[in-house]
Amino acid sequence: VQLQASGGGLVQAGGSVRLSCVASVASGRAFRSYAVAWFRQAPGKEREFVSAIRGGTTIYADSVKGRSTISRDNAKNTVYLQLNSLKPGDTAVYYCAADSAKILSALSNGDYAYWGQGTLVTVSS
Repeated sequence: VQLQASGGGLVQAGGSVRLSCVASVASGRAFRSYAVAWFRQAPGKEREFVSAIRGGTTIYADSVKGRSTISRDNAKNTVYLQLNSLKPGDTAVYYCAADSAKILSALSNGDYAYWGQGTLVTVSS
């Protein structure tokens, strides 16, 4: 599986951004069977979980809950992360990750099998 993240950029505080993660999946396994997550890593900080989706289940980190939405379009092999009311603290490189074997209780764990290259979101104050 290859993942391509995009949609980052420079955004003013209070603004919004929609990140996309497009997956290239080998034949024989449907993209809809994969759990997909977003993580982020700010300068000088450890990578942290942001959000994940598997089937109809979505989860969010407390830091983005209520101002973010994760969704997927299986026909396009794409997962989206909408982030609203952005804060300077949201500045980070955002990575998408996928795994077909992830159980629901482990969606926020960072041990995903496949990772994209990351897209930078910079929030200016």
